[in-house]
Amino acid sequence: MSVSVNYPEEFAGFAVLDTKDWNKPKYITYKPKTFGDHDIDIEIECCGLCGSDIMTAMGGEGWGEIKLPQVVGHEIIGKVVNVGPKVSLHKIGDRVGLGAQAFGCLSCRRCKEDNEQYCKDSVTTYDGVYPDGYVSQGGYASHVRAHEHFCFAIPDAIKSTEAASLCCAGLTVYSPLKRYIPTDLPNGEKPKVAVLGLGGLGHLAVQIAAALGAEPYVFSRTDAKKEQALQLGAKGFVATGTKGWAEEYFDQFDLILNCAISLSGLDLDSFLSILKVQGRFVSVGLPAAEEKYDVSPFTFFSNGSSLCSSNLGSRKEMLDLLDLCVKHDIRPWVEEIPISEEGCNTALTRAWKGDVRYRFVFTEFHKAFGTGK
Repeated sequence: MSVSVNYPEEFAGFAVLDTKDWNKPKYITYKPKTFGDHDIDIEIECCGLCGSDIMTAMGGEGWGEIKLPQVVGHEIIGKVVNVGPKVSLHKIGDRVGLGAQAFGCLSCRRCKEDNEQYCKDSVTTYDGVYPDGYVSQGGYASHVRAHEHFCFAIPDAIKSTEAASLCCAGLTVYSPLKRYIPTDLPNGEKPKVAVLGLGGLGHLAVQIAAALGAEPYVFSRTDAKKEQALQLGAKGFVATGTKGWAEEYFDQFDLILNCAISLSGLDLDSFLSILKVQGRFVSVGLPAAEEKYDVSPFTFFSNGSSLCSSNLGSRKEMLDLLDLCVKHDIRPWVEEIPISEEGCNTALTRAWKGDVRYRFVFTEFHKAFGTGK
């Protein structure tokens, strides 16, 4: 038997109805998935806008086919209002966050080794498909339903509007930084991390890398964001539009974290050349489906470097990240926009144009959906 308070039989949200109008979500109501023993329902307080929302909403122009109607949004903060009979991690009234994953089997090798984000049965928070065929709906909504394992208690020290972006953007960059920043360099040398792109992901990567003991350098096409990069804690800033930049930084970096959402104009051969021997180029920014990496195989021979990617992060990493953010005062730079059809259109359009520093967060959900009573 579940326990609930203020629990509706239908959820409401702002949904993409046609990919041609990807930036014009409309108000709809819908039935949530069948309630599972380990599920919780979250009455949403706020939700961040992730680049994934745009790439999904665009359908074929972005990541491919989308299952319509679709409520996007996976940087969710809210209050637990319903818990399944076997829930042990959360209780009614808890403030929790939910990121881009809402379900996994929790029994396979990957799940048991704290790699549940790579579970083959993983269901994304929106546009995913549960075993019974239900299509998941996201956080531009009154409520969201998810497995308790993928929801996280938010520390009192972090405001909801700041915690939202940590649930996806923060975790997405924390996981590879934590896993791949070396901790055993000789003579007390600090590891160097190159952060490609200073946006929603990159501005958090700079702060997190510094908190983990590395020296972050921001790489961007122009020096337009140099002052902000240094303000965020970057040790240095490199404008890649400058001739000869790669030669100057040859063999200096232990890790490159690619946070850019597009591969257009990316000189991968030059970037790999700035890695130390056996350094890693890790991509967390996911471009449109038709974009491809362009790199010579001989580049890898020169330093034994590797090209890889990272997807989200584990529950353990999310909890560690929240502790790190409290300890080191790591916070996203956010702009708040009240959620509505007009608000969604404004934020999605501006985000696609890069007109945000550095993350939109939708607010006033109780007003839009009549919740919070």
